[in-house]
Amino acid sequence: MRRRALLLAIGAALLALPLMSRAQAPAKLVRVGIVSGQPRTEPLWTAFDQRLRELGYREGENLTIEYLDAHGETRLIREAMQELVRRKVDIIVASGNEIVLRSALAATTTLPIVMVAIDYDPVERGYVKTLAHPGGNITGLFFQQVELAAKRLELLHQAFPDLHGATVFWDAASADQWHALERAGAALNLRLVGVEMREQPYDYEQALSAAPTAARGVLVQMTSSIFFRDRAHIADFELRHRIPAIFAFREFTAAGGLMSYGPSITGMYRRAGEYVARIAGGAKPSELPVEQPTTFELVINLKTAKALGIDLPPTLLARADEVIE
Repeated sequence: MRRRALLLAIGAALLALPLMSRAQAPAKLVRVGIVSGQPRTEPLWTAFDQRLRELGYREGENLTIEYLDAHGETRLIREAMQELVRRKVDIIVASGNEIVLRSALAATTTLPIVMVAIDYDPVERGYVKTLAHPGGNITGLFFQQVELAAKRLELLHQAFPDLHGATVFWDAASADQWHALERAGAALNLRLVGVEMREQPYDYEQALSAAPTAARGVLVQMTSSIFFRDRAHIADFELRHRIPAIFAFREFTAAGGLMSYGPSITGMYRRAGEYVARIAGGAKPSELPVEQPTTFELVINLKTAKALGIDLPPTLLARADEVIE
């Protein structure tokens, strides 16, 4: 069962203006610098690359991508951004945690920056003036994770009507998500026990043991670059401990998690590719509105539900945009 939707956006009309076709591949070489906490082979970067190819940019011909994997470590992220500037890239893509964008700005105030802000609010933090008119050298995409916290708890309540508490794994990058979830939990009379993950690699076994036994029946997983990278491990952990969990992105559910609710992250990175193409074609970041996803997908892994011995309500299954069987 599948009803996948594309991103809609504040700046969709502007970005939808005609772009170059394969037959009109630009001759000028464009150097794009990326610092990420994810491997280069992740589906989100595959989607980014594919969209650039569709728009006429091909590595080895008119495109060079300088890709530095900083493994989510603050010191490495800062050093990697400085290295990109030394390599004289034309455009920087700052994706994921706030520290990535902050490090990009510390390294340059002039190079165009395309952000994919997953775990923070770039307007609230002062990185852009407004979504419609970002100003400066930054534009891109912004996913308001914190606003979906209450919705995910509502879905958990629908899946488990007798739910009274849950464990929440969070880290420094997802602190805002955790605090929003705390407020939502209090409104729903749910006891949420947060366990902060600090040292890499994260020890999920130890984290679970730190939670009270009464809260270990359900897991609410926050999102950060490290959690995303660990998603297969987290899904395996969920199955081994027979703990149903809810996540932000389909990729967690595809890896074996029970269910997720959020936007298409691969769709967001395809759009990031379009921003890069627009800027490479001469557009200024200050003139490209920051885009937000407005379409979200509920994905349920029925195979995992059966493995956990869970019978999900038919009404919840009927609401799902995708059911993995």
